[in-house]
Amino acid sequence: MLLTTKFLRPTSDPRAVRRERLYGLLQPGAPKRLNLVVAPAGFGKTTLASQWCAQLGSSTAWLSLDEHDNEPRRFWQYMTGAFEHSGLAGMDTCRQQLSHCSLQELEGPITALINALSSDGANWSLVLDDFHFIRNPEIQRQLAYFVDYLPPGVTLTLTSRTEASLPLARWRVRRWIEDVHPALLAFSEDECRRFFRETMEMEVSEHDIRHILQKTEGWVAAMQLSALTGATDASGSPTASAISVDVDERSINDYVLTEVLEQQPQAIRDFLTSTACCPRLCASLCDRVRDTSNSQTMLEQLLRQNLFLIPLDTRNHWFRYHDLFRDALLKRAWARDPESARLHWQRAVQWLMTHDHVQEGIAQIVRQQDWTWLAQVLAEHGNNLIHGGYHLPVLQWLDALPVATVDDSPQLQMLRIWSLFFANRVDVLEPLLSDLEDMLDRRVADSHPDAEGALGLQSEISLIRSYLARTRSDEKSASDLTQQVLRDIDHTRIPLKSVTYYGVGLDYYDKGDLASAQEALRSAVRYGELERKPSTVLSSGGLLAWIQYNRGDIDEALETCTSVRRWVDQHYSDPSQPRLISCWQNSALTEIYRERNEPELAASHLAPLLDHVTNGTEPGQHVIIQYVRGHLAFSEGRHEDAISALEDAVSVARRRRDHIVFEPPACSALLSRCYLASGHPEQAMQWVDSVKGEAFSNPLNFEQNQISTARVLVASHRADEAIALLTPMRAGAERDQHFRHLVEILTVHAEALYCANRTEEADEILTLAVKKGAQAGFMRIFAEESAAIRQRLLDLPALHAPSSWNGRVLDMLRNLDPVAPERAEVAEQPPHVKPPESGNDALAEPLSQRELEVLELINQGLANKEIATRMTVAPATVKAHIRNLYGKLGVSRRTEALARARELGLLD
Repeated sequence: MLLTTKFLRPTSDPRAVRRERLYGLLQPGAPKRLNLVVAPAGFGKTTLASQWCAQLGSSTAWLSLDEHDNEPRRFWQYMTGAFEHSGLAGMDTCRQQLSHCSLQELEGPITALINALSSDGANWSLVLDDFHFIRNPEIQRQLAYFVDYLPPGVTLTLTSRTEASLPLARWRVRRWIEDVHPALLAFSEDECRRFFRETMEMEVSEHDIRHILQKTEGWVAAMQLSALTGATDASGSPTASAISVDVDERSINDYVLTEVLEQQPQAIRDFLTSTACCPRLCASLCDRVRDTSNSQTMLEQLLRQNLFLIPLDTRNHWFRYHDLFRDALLKRAWARDPESARLHWQRAVQWLMTHDHVQEGIAQIVRQQDWTWLAQVLAEHGNNLIHGGYHLPVLQWLDALPVATVDDSPQLQMLRIWSLFFANRVDVLEPLLSDLEDMLDRRVADSHPDAEGALGLQSEISLIRSYLARTRSDEKSASDLTQQVLRDIDHTRIPLKSVTYYGVGLDYYDKGDLASAQEALRSAVRYGELERKPSTVLSSGGLLAWIQYNRGDIDEALETCTSVRRWVDQHYSDPSQPRLISCWQNSALTEIYRERNEPELAASHLAPLLDHVTNGTEPGQHVIIQYVRGHLAFSEGRHEDAISALEDAVSVARRRRDHIVFEPPACSALLSRCYLASGHPEQAMQWVDSVKGEAFSNPLNFEQNQISTARVLVASHRADEAIALLTPMRAGAERDQHFRHLVEILTVHAEALYCANRTEEADEILTLAVKKGAQAGFMRIFAEESAAIRQRLLDLPALHAPSSWNGRVLDMLRNLDPVAPERAEVAEQPPHVKPPESGNDALAEPLSQRELEVLELINQGLANKEIATRMTVAPATVKAHIRNLYGKLGVSRRTEALARARELGLLD
């Protein structure tokens, strides 16, 4: 998951000195392609780039780089993300290629990014801030390729402490580069004057300004340090005569120590050096490090003095030191008293570990390369980190350990297996499991001191094997292994109950035993909270809500999602980390709010899942996400979008079935409804023929397929066959409490009866469907039906009885856009009699309702963009509709389309 904060351009202090003389150098213009802003730390590179972007008229993208981005795939994923975050269209291909191609094939997605910029045609500026972190020769080679083929109007700006290993000489000959070096970045006399008087709000004499400028050579960081030194001087004027600084980082450190630190009282000096080990600061952490109780007062004093302390919130709770300032303090602390520095560092890490900042604590341990402590921490916290969604960092930390340390620890090997499992790398697990089992058997046979722990790990191995059995559709082995774990679990020290009960819930769900699945999943949530496994809590609660929704308990499903989310946010909320989400829970919420006719809320819960589809995710999750995405699009009348998502879901479910631990939703059944709604009954009938005799382990999927088959039969004027199919299903759905399907069965049954001219019986069945829908709180389910049924619902006496639900459903039905019914007026036709053809029916492939709507707007003389605005769709979607209707009408331009449409009677 990409951190979107890396795409946010830093907001500069409004009092900061504006550098108009440099903005002109950075301005885009042929033949320039690259701005190279290179200078040591403290020269204001980031501030300059940020200010320039703020006043730039063209499209801008920003990417703040760090040491983790020195890896080719990650670097280009963030490059792509920066452009997409700033509004560049057409990035789907690039992102998909980045998620699937090998490192040797990265030139493909880089080319896709160049093509997207070329297709966009706009003037783009991208800033890569702190490019000195990128040292990988492969990335620099790829970036050179990227710059060589940039389309006109695209400008890249690099801010860096060092000059990159790029073909700069060649580019300079071609006049592609604008160099902004330290001499240009240095403050002029006027900028120095404005800095002290406006930014720092200090009254400094002209003599002192010229003296400071001469000594610092316009170096901004040194000026700020001199300003702070002056601020602490009793006379109130800066001690400029003491300034003697060379422009390099060593001088920065020396200056910090001699001209800032040594000017502070002893209590401030001690506080600064002892807390420099803390990546972030709060009073409680500082108190623990210093073994005192006055840290909040000290922090507020530093903040008042503007002593390189940066607030991280609005409550003065969390802070951090300026990086340069902290680096100097750290070097001073370790050089002067390494034993005290190590003690302070250990206390800081211990506080982080005990206050649920485990990842931050581990990062500090890795930085100090304390491998023994890292192994201990991973053994203690690794399991919870993995089940909290941080399996990839755990893999990285395990790789950082000495190989012998991991090979000699069954627990660390088990952590590697779990991390690989959650990373969906199940194909490599079998040999690792076998090796670990052999090792555990030897330890038990040799009466190893940790033989009891070995038995506990055997239960984890069985649990992993049960999930692998599910991917092979080996339900018996999966069930046997899970039950074995449940029998052994109370005799182990490893917290596995939540994950085990989640597996039990999946098994029951797959069999269609929804009541037992709910019971198991409630246990999984309860034990997950006790074991502090947030990802298991979210997944178990999400699947539980999904089942409750299908059983007609929408309010209960929403409460399940709310309570689970509340627990996770209360115990695992970290603003510095992406928010932990669950595919099951967000999908359930998308379905719930879609059904409650709140599409904006539904889309807000779907949105975080879409990146996982494009960037690559576990295939079962991929299918679920695309299913709910397609269902939401279908509900909103975006049939082409729905078909695209559902066809992808069907394809992945078929190709990756061996990697999915449950039977995914019957996406093809919903796909057939989309074919009907978009005017392609022949494709819907082909689907019916293709699923005949298909077996399902989950009765929900069987019912969904049968209902869709009945819909196609009704649309084909085979009402009697549809009635025969639906009649026995009603009792089963009611018995199993599949109330959502029961409402659908009743509604489609009623439509078939109307088609067969059994109107009185149909009214009774439709009235019962409304009653069941009202009890469950379903709404949108009725709006998705055919126009004929919607009209019957509007005329149904039961729906006009006073109630808030009735009123909302009636308003929803009345406010629907007029839609050409898939089976128009079928209720008025005798059974098996096809209605007379209209002008649209005379076409070999009739126009869909959306295409008819576009045709009418073309007839009104609207341009494509105006049509897109009127229909609230993307211009590309309008172009697709026009292309389709041209093909169906057999024309190639607007005037021909309108003439042909009038011949057919499609337009007045």
